[in-house]
Amino acid sequence: MAVLALAGLAAQAAGCGGNGERPGESTLARLRRQGVARVGFANEAPYAYLDSSTDRLTGEAPEIARKVLAGLGIPRVEGVLTEFGALIPGLEAKRFDLIAAGMYIKPRRCREIDFSNPTYCIGEGFLVRRGNPAGLHSYRDVAESATATLGVVAGAVELGYARKSGIPNGRIVVFPDAPSAVAGVQSGRVDAYGGTSLTVRDLFDKAADPSLEIALPFADPVIDGKPVRGCGAFGFRKGDDAFRAAFDRHLAAFLGSPTHLKLVRPFGFSREDLPGDVTAAELCRAGSL
Repeated sequence: MAVLALAGLAAQAAGCGGNGERPGESTLARLRRQGVARVGFANEAPYAYLDSSTDRLTGEAPEIARKVLAGLGIPRVEGVLTEFGALIPGLEAKRFDLIAAGMYIKPRRCREIDFSNPTYCIGEGFLVRRGNPAGLHSYRDVAESATATLGVVAGAVELGYARKSGIPNGRIVVFPDAPSAVAGVQSGRVDAYGGTSLTVRDLFDKAADPSLEIALPFADPVIDGKPVRGCGAFGFRKGDDAFRAAFDRHLAAFLGSPTHLKLVRPFGFSREDLPGDVTAAELCRAGSL
């Protein structure tokens, strides 16, 4: 709530225009003038979340954003907590200046917003009840079962993975957020929760619930004949080209550096998760999800 309050005060201080923009002024110029950028996040560790012990917005995406934005002459970052499925509409409505939530670059999203180049690429995972009673080690396992149910988060790519894998809508349960999906597994409402491997590991560790386990081994979903690995990035409004381009230039110099790797290590990221030469442009062209 403190993060939301800070964002609200910032908007009020900026003036009646909400974000304080001046006629003809670019987003990048405004942010440099104001000295603060508002970032939308969905409270999903380890990508972006509010640390309740310190009241600090942290995670892989916000920490990288702070470094890159500082290099652009924008010293402060304020978070705007938003449900994942509302991040893109919130950005378009100018509730915040960019999305810092580890959001995967997907062609359908690219039609609505622009993305920085990715900061990581990882695979998927399932959280299940102890013993994995339904024997689920892949999206295909769920599809081939007559009764297995899968929980996913609203707006996340896992819903597309589930449908593309042949899981009928009647056996997919959409939750508003990851903690709700975990509760769904605990209560038996769903047989598994599907998320990124890092999200699943983080939720499992935090739950410290002996009735849960991570499904191992796990096979990433195969979509259109190719195993998928999601690549996360920052989201920008269409038309904020100067802002996105400047961000990408600083991001390219930062990714893979000792400072970057040290910064993201506490969130479970390593050199193996770096995106390499993968760009937002090619991810926006690939596939249909």
